[in-house]
Amino acid sequence: MTSRDERRAATAERILSAARQEFGDRGPDGATIRAIAQRAGVDPSLVMQHFGNKQSLFALAVTPVADLVDDDVPGHLAEVLDVRLRELPPATRALLRSMLTSADAARTMSAHLADRAGRLADTAASDDAELRAAVLVSSILGVTIARHFLEVPGLTAADPDDVARVLSAILPTSGNPDAAT
Repeated sequence: MTSRDERRAATAERILSAARQEFGDRGPDGATIRAIAQRAGVDPSLVMQHFGNKQSLFALAVTPVADLVDDDVPGHLAEVLDVRLRELPPATRALLRSMLTSADAARTMSAHLADRAGRLADTAASDDAELRAAVLVSSILGVTIARHFLEVPGLTAADPDDVARVLSAILPTSGNPDAAT
């Protein structure tokens, strides 16, 4: 038997998952509390009870999970590319869809990209490590947007492994991001 706190946590997670889907499909302006509640199978008042308002729910739904960058920079970047070239997670789709129209989403994305670039730069030993890291992170973002939202024909139809192969020319070839030129 589950406790009340466990049921409450499960309901909150169901709502958050539904919100990620709804924001990913419709963006922050098109998503409604009612639609999120329907998707989660709960009353709309429960959405408000758990998250306060749509803006708070949106901010939480699109917050990226910061996975750690270790010494295997090429391996990490290959993993990130693999995710970005295939089906996007709902939270990522929602954030990307809304980052140009929502100041909150733009701040969230900017902070996430700065964190990612900073972690990559920390693994390098060159004077321009921050610039190289920012270019790499921005390149992955650009390919993600072009593939999933702009549907650039050559990119959308391409096999993810082929896109990754072509992109590997800008990715580091050793444990040091400075290896990319």
